[in-house]
Amino acid sequence: MHDIKSIRENPQDFDEALGLRGIYEMSAKILALDEERRSAILAAETATAEQNKAAKEIGKAKSSNDENAFKILRDLVSSKKKEVASKSAKAKELDHDLNNLLMTIPNLPLSDVPVGEDELGNIEIFKWGTPPEIKNAKEHFEIKGAKPGMDFETASKLSGSRFVLLRGSIARVHRALSQFMLDTHINEHDLTETMTPVLVRDEAMYGTNQLPKFAEDSYKTTNGWWLIPTSEVTLTNTVSGKNLPEADLPIRLTAHTLCFRSEAGSAGKDTSGMLRQHQFEKVEMVSITHPDESLKEHSRMTNCAQAILEKLGLPYRIVLLCTGDMGFGARKTHDLEVWLPGQKKYREISSVSICGDFQARRMLARFKPADGGKLQFVHTLNGSGVAVGRCLIAILENGQNEDGSISLPTALSPYLNNCSQISSTGHLE
Repeated sequence: MHDIKSIRENPQDFDEALGLRGIYEMSAKILALDEERRSAILAAETATAEQNKAAKEIGKAKSSNDENAFKILRDLVSSKKKEVASKSAKAKELDHDLNNLLMTIPNLPLSDVPVGEDELGNIEIFKWGTPPEIKNAKEHFEIKGAKPGMDFETASKLSGSRFVLLRGSIARVHRALSQFMLDTHINEHDLTETMTPVLVRDEAMYGTNQLPKFAEDSYKTTNGWWLIPTSEVTLTNTVSGKNLPEADLPIRLTAHTLCFRSEAGSAGKDTSGMLRQHQFEKVEMVSITHPDESLKEHSRMTNCAQAILEKLGLPYRIVLLCTGDMGFGARKTHDLEVWLPGQKKYREISSVSICGDFQARRMLARFKPADGGKLQFVHTLNGSGVAVGRCLIAILENGQNEDGSISLPTALSPYLNNCSQISSTGHLE
């Protein structure tokens, strides 16, 4: 959420930055509502002061036995009490309206983010590995050795479209991937493993800007809980409402969870296979940092995601997202895109974003400077480390052989009882 004081002081800068995201002249609307809210607050405070003054005068009139003055003042206090209630309610309503408006406005991009309308404006900034030359490369769900372990038909009977049931060797590789990712982040990247709920309250979803704008993209239970679209929600909200000592920063967390997305805006996209599912697993990374360290932390987190793909031998590239393709809460985002031979293109497998104090303001997450200065908002960052299902797809497609077998990365061998491939009949060997 944006700082209303900053908007008041720099409306032109705010509009120019927001204009890069295709939203124009927003400050006038915000400041008009803010001025109305401040006037209502002043009116309520003035009425309260007048009520308090009249209440004091009642005592004087009563002690002097001035019955006429007492009745006049009593009626005035009663009238002012109603006025205070009315004006306070109005001020509260306008405050609510202003917060709701600010909640719907995306974050401002950093100065080095390229300007563009959509993904065509993204810039490739790094590439690693050479895509394998595979004759007649198949997509993951077409590979002979993978077919026995990927049951879309049964999943559809159980749950409908965009679900998959994994069995045998494919299920084992999927599980091995999540364990490998967690172990790497914990042992080599100094992240703290965290086991979080997958059901959260409204406040948690507001804190990480899934609400109110993206309600239709998530699932809500009949008793009011939300199924998390990512453990960014739970990990980031662990500091909600806290005033942290500066010495506690940075806080670096990782979690492996189920994630749930309705994919409301993706009708017709990636309907084949398991690239875009309603239920999937992800290893998430979240960092809570000092404002001066967040840019450096963004690079560090990108490196953590890179390490996973490089250890698995998966060709990938990094793109810097443009203003029109960047997520709502981000100020800058690196997308890691893995090569999929079956599609003959790079596809996103991780997004690493710096949010600045945008989420911290929504959560009231602050820190106390070591020098004793006033409380400051922390900076938050999040990134996939990485999406487990998409990583499985990449391994199957990049490791496919002409006979339908699949060569597996050596990094997974310790998690698979030293097996190195899936046979053409679907067995680990």
